[in-house]
Amino acid sequence: MRNLYFYAVFLLFLVLTSTVTWADSSGKITGKTESLSDGADIYKHICQSCHMSYGKGAEGAGARFPALAKNPKLQSGEYVASVVLNGMGTMPWFAVTLNDQQVANVVNYIRTHFDNHYTNAIKPDTVMMMRPHLTEEYE
Repeated sequence: MRNLYFYAVFLLFLVLTSTVTWADSSGKITGKTESLSDGADIYKHICQSCHMSYGKGAEGAGARFPALAKNPKLQSGEYVASVVLNGMGTMPWFAVTLNDQQVANVVNYIRTHFDNHYTNAIKPDTVMMMRPHLTEEYE
């Protein structure tokens, strides 16, 4: 009976202290992101771990990472840039992690790869206008 009580308390502790990264969290990446300029490199180092190498997405462990391959939602570059900057669902936001050029590069890469053929590129100036105003805590 004592062991059962111990396991119950331990499981309760795990449930109460476990966290999930939600869109209100910054996508903090270990290492320097300034050196990542190419959209393919940014995708490989930041996006691929969830969206997979071929952009097919993944599901499991209580999370769903949508497929980017053949995704009609990518038709709007502004929509994709907004998701990268602000996050969505379990995807963290990268407004602090990536600069305007990097966001534009990775968005344009995603929109022209993985059987997506949206060639109207988004520009860094557009990303700059979409960027949220952050408090000092995140800058």
